[in-house]
Amino acid sequence: MLVNSAAPNRGGIIRAHFAVSSANFHVTEQTINSDNPAIVPRDQHRISRADISENALKVLYRLKNAGYGAYLVGGGVRDLSLGHEPKDFDVATDARPEEVRELFRNCRLIGRRFRLAHVQFGREIIEVATFRALHDPESQDDDEADGDFDDDDVEVRDRAVGEVAFENGRIVRDNVYGTLEEDALRRDFTINALYYNIADFSVVDHAGGLKDLDQGVIRLMGDPETRYREDPVRMLRAVRFAAKLGFRIHPDTAEPLPRMAHLLAEVPPARLFDEVLKLFMGGLAAETFEMLRQHGLFAPLFPMTEREIEADQHGVVLSFIAQALKNTDERIENGKPVTPAFLFAALLWPAVVARSLALQAEEDVPPVPALQQAAAEIQRRQRQSVAIPKRFGIPMGEIWTLQPRFDQRTGKRPLRFMGHPRFRAAYDFLLLRATIGEVPEALAEWWTQFQELHPEQRAQVVLDQKGGRGRRGRRRRRR
Repeated sequence: MLVNSAAPNRGGIIRAHFAVSSANFHVTEQTINSDNPAIVPRDQHRISRADISENALKVLYRLKNAGYGAYLVGGGVRDLSLGHEPKDFDVATDARPEEVRELFRNCRLIGRRFRLAHVQFGREIIEVATFRALHDPESQDDDEADGDFDDDDVEVRDRAVGEVAFENGRIVRDNVYGTLEEDALRRDFTINALYYNIADFSVVDHAGGLKDLDQGVIRLMGDPETRYREDPVRMLRAVRFAAKLGFRIHPDTAEPLPRMAHLLAEVPPARLFDEVLKLFMGGLAAETFEMLRQHGLFAPLFPMTEREIEADQHGVVLSFIAQALKNTDERIENGKPVTPAFLFAALLWPAVVARSLALQAEEDVPPVPALQQAAAEIQRRQRQSVAIPKRFGIPMGEIWTLQPRFDQRTGKRPLRFMGHPRFRAAYDFLLLRATIGEVPEALAEWWTQFQELHPEQRAQVVLDQKGGRGRRGRRRRRR
């Protein structure tokens, strides 16, 4: 079906002629051109207002009625096009942040690098971003949060043009407003450069995103090497989206990954921590781990763990991590809580064990102090790559250093141990170790059964590790 031409709106969109199958959105002919984007009318795409948040619609309509361009953008359009339920709804507009704030009393401005408007409806926040300009090199990805930064804390410069600054090819400042076309072409992947226009309910496609959605392809906008150099985190995002959507990474997008993976060392470790959580705590950790290693991206994040994987000729380390990630995915699928402390404890445990054994063999450090020293060293080294906050680092260390206490099953030690606030996490970690034979299954089974006993029964259990010698008698007092 051909779409008729129409005059450009405030965003400067010019309708293009193209053919599209309304059954599965397979774009058979399209113009990937900022001056002639593909415009998919309502009867040829599956996005319905019934599937869009009521609050997002309020924002879109108020912007439209005030004379501004208003578009649902990015992941929301992508997910709705695939028949998925978006986790949130983002809006793009030609209104400046302060103009947005004038329209909504429930709005505050955030962002250091680029001002964003957050319109709050109870617990739901609709993020509204002004179109950003396209630069050479291009600017930062659309959905990378700048972090909360209240508008009362900064001098408002929304009406200024702003500037983009680069350092060694990387973007360090991005505050330039632009047109819809520029905003689309500066986004990271084609499937994220789709805009739902509330004015006529069409989908605007500047870069072939609909075709890539139909074919299951993750494709970068622009030259991959340039885009990765601007922001190395895009390499991780390519893997995350591929795993999340079950897509393949386009060869042109995938080819530079192994040789450019070292650029992740230039990314602040605190930012990489957030990215690792997105990679491994979305319910597809096992698949994500395999893809990261396939493209050489796991080693820059966890160099010590990668070394242990490579050095292990029997595949035990790989099995341990794979089982940990599988368990994480199952807990998420079953709606059970997961904690970054446990995830990182599993990912770094092989390095902790290796360092502990080295301390015992090379420096004659006793096992328990060696484990404690190794735990501290590995945490310190890991912070150079991925910075784990103390609120997760402390419990992670406790999960490790509590492991020797599971061998202490005599007297009141088991009862005291069960009262430790980190006992449950440490116990789950013991079960994980038992699945690969790192500790005897009988040990894990003993603790499982011990917990199932009635409190009075637990108090009567006395077990000697070497065969059980019964309850210790009271010592005679010397005369």
